[in-house]
Amino acid sequence: MALRRGSGMDWLSHLLDVTPVSGQVDVRCHFGAPWRIDQAQAGAGEIPYHVLLSGTAILDQGDAAPLRLQAGDVLLFPQGAGHTLHDGSGARSRTIRSHAAGPLVIKQTVGKASAGPRTAAGTPAGADDLDLLCGRFLVHPRQGRLLRDYLPAQLVIRPLAVVDQIAPADGLSAAAVAERRLRELLLLMRNEANGVGLGGRALLNALSAALFALVLRHASLAEAAPAGLLALAGEPRLAPALDAMFQEASHPWTLEDLAERCNMSRATFVRHFQARTGRPAIALLTDIRMALALDHLKRTTMSTGAVAEAVGYQSEAAFQRAFKQHVGQTPAAWRAATRSGTP
Repeated sequence: MALRRGSGMDWLSHLLDVTPVSGQVDVRCHFGAPWRIDQAQAGAGEIPYHVLLSGTAILDQGDAAPLRLQAGDVLLFPQGAGHTLHDGSGARSRTIRSHAAGPLVIKQTVGKASAGPRTAAGTPAGADDLDLLCGRFLVHPRQGRLLRDYLPAQLVIRPLAVVDQIAPADGLSAAAVAERRLRELLLLMRNEANGVGLGGRALLNALSAALFALVLRHASLAEAAPAGLLALAGEPRLAPALDAMFQEASHPWTLEDLAERCNMSRATFVRHFQARTGRPAIALLTDIRMALALDHLKRTTMSTGAVAEAVGYQSEAAFQRAFKQHVGQTPAAWRAATRSGTP
């Protein structure tokens, strides 16, 4: 994946400040072909992910062509889509059994390989042993809208080298450093999964949360970043508008104001923004304001009126209407529910 320079604005820290994401590693798979994983639609607030530590896999994508994955690839589903991974042989999967080992539950294939396509060497097609970490990124269902609506349904990250090859950092660009940091983290996750040290599971979960941030950093620097926040963040001409939305949400922004920030005409700004995100700029501004409001209501004792002002609403009544339309609850009900532990 070719990488480019970023905009210099720390949009990712702003995003994760208002949309806190934690991580959880659920299982490690050691599979020999033939094998198959069918994963159902994830629950609300869950983003499934897979890290290929070694081996290869095929991702079935419905009507789209199957996608071949290789060691070092990271695969995530921001909208929680169900999916199927398999070895590509077309043969019936071997039996899979689970046991605890170190900080993780381990799933392994057992028994002999079933009949199916073979390679010239006589081994089952796709027989490379698979070492796969499977986990979830977790976000409050109400606070995950920016991730659900502005990230692609499926994201595949492909570092330039496999996870046990780390290049020197001297003289690297910001994009190359992002590449290197991701490979370093994958190596650390693999080493921790191999160990039996104290706090292993907790550390793996913490590394999992860091993985989410590094994946988004890497993806936003790609030459062909997918439409949405990733493409927007990687476009230097539009970065001032994104910066303004996050850092100055209390300002009564208009399209003309945002276009001026980007040194564009209104029409040019609207066209470029829509092309990058697939959504109007005012829709993203509203979603960012609501994410900020949710965060204020959850973490602070600010009054509803103060929150309304902080996120750019000229009246508390207008904020109340927008909040209920966006969240499905009044600000007071949301605050009470989060403090009582209700989703």
